[in-house]
Amino acid sequence: MTTIHTSRRAALAAIAAAAACCMASPAAQAADSDTVTIMVGGINKIIYLPAKLAESLGYFKDEGLKVELQSQPAGVDAENQLIAGAVQGVVGFYDHTIDLQAKGKEIEAIAVFCKVPGEVELVSAKAAAAGFKSMADAKGKTLGVTGLGSSTEFLTRYLVDKQGVASKDYSLLPVGAGNSFIAGMKQDRIQAGMTTEPTVSQMLKTGDAQVLVDMRSEEGTKAALGGLYPAASLYVRNEWAASHKEQAAKLARAFGRTMQYISSHSAEDIAEKMPKDYYGNDKELYVAALKASLPMYTKDGKMPEGGPETVLKVLSAYKPNVKSAHIDLAKTYSNAYLNAK
Repeated sequence: MTTIHTSRRAALAAIAAAAACCMASPAAQAADSDTVTIMVGGINKIIYLPAKLAESLGYFKDEGLKVELQSQPAGVDAENQLIAGAVQGVVGFYDHTIDLQAKGKEIEAIAVFCKVPGEVELVSAKAAAAGFKSMADAKGKTLGVTGLGSSTEFLTRYLVDKQGVASKDYSLLPVGAGNSFIAGMKQDRIQAGMTTEPTVSQMLKTGDAQVLVDMRSEEGTKAALGGLYPAASLYVRNEWAASHKEQAAKLARAFGRTMQYISSHSAEDIAEKMPKDYYGNDKELYVAALKASLPMYTKDGKMPEGGPETVLKVLSAYKPNVKSAHIDLAKTYSNAYLNAK
């Protein structure tokens, strides 16, 4: 009998110990939840360079943050991860905040990296030789974008529609970025396409492509889109920012500080802080591409004045759901976290 009671007590003790472990696990999970996961829509793109640079400079650590950077080739994939709650933030294009609000989801940019898209519409040398000289020549052609629903699709459709070419008269093909974009153009699966640095400089150097539309500068962007088009930024769910104000402020401050670093250092200095695999065996090309890109960055991470209105105008031009929605731009971005103490 004593043996039975002893065994029973031992069993109950084991169950209690297991229960205690289970009860302790939320604490362990809470520790893990201290990590902020940010999905980047192509981490080695120069437009998104501030994400890795902030990490390299130790600015996340300075704020007491544990940040995990992940990469997706297209911003639309990163956006889906954010909506699903799999990540806390996305480094992608600001225009997604407007597009998503039209779909009933509230997302806001809390630090803006670029006041212009930094995107370039390239045409293959072969297509250019055959008469593809402007977006008005897109009829019957296949144009490359990073992904369907991505900012490159938004911008491509606007640029083509602006030239009077109907959407039924051309095709869009998702080809990603970097090497997959280059392969798509070399294999003639796309005759033109939208991409960023350092891919632009690589293709111009080899002579495989020419520039059709250049949105790396304020002048080029204003000519193409009619105003500044804030693009690369850190955006989060409004609900998350409201319930995690301290973390949101720390993230915004780390990126604001990164933008100040970029505005006060040379392309060579910045390149030194980046991982070697970002530029491979051609660091000189990377530095040149970065040098050409420096004017597109904001100096402090704040939303440029008038920028949201331009983005809304562009999206409304061909997206019926945006045009018919009442978009509250004040809910699509906030400079407040940059200044929060």
